[in-house]
Amino acid sequence: QVQLVESGGGLVQAGGSLRLSCAASGTTFSINTMGWFRQAPGKQREVVAVVGSDDNTNYADSVKGRFTISRDYPKNTVVLQMNSLKPADTAVYYCYIRSIFAREYWGQGTQVTVSS
Repeated sequence: QVQLVESGGGLVQAGGSLRLSCAASGTTFSINTMGWFRQAPGKQREVVAVVGSDDNTNYADSVKGRFTISRDYPKNTVVLQMNSLKPADTAVYYCYIRSIFAREYWGQGTQVTVSS
């Protein structure tokens, strides 16, 4: 089992920045992919950014050039740096992990609100 603890998020004006962090504990040796998803009211959960065990990253088109995902292997953390935030980025953000056994784990979610 893997447990996830998220931190960061909050309220920011458009154009501002926020940093989300997620720390994993438990059977961390099994972690393969780490990343972030988000879900806005009335919408489906969508991928924001993911990073594989080979450090290969993928971003949603809507956040490319504004968000950066990074991974700290010794600390088993994943960070999402969000710059140039827009009201459309308002959502609950969820930390995500996929293990080498294809199991998926989710954080509890953290609210990001961008005011115009």
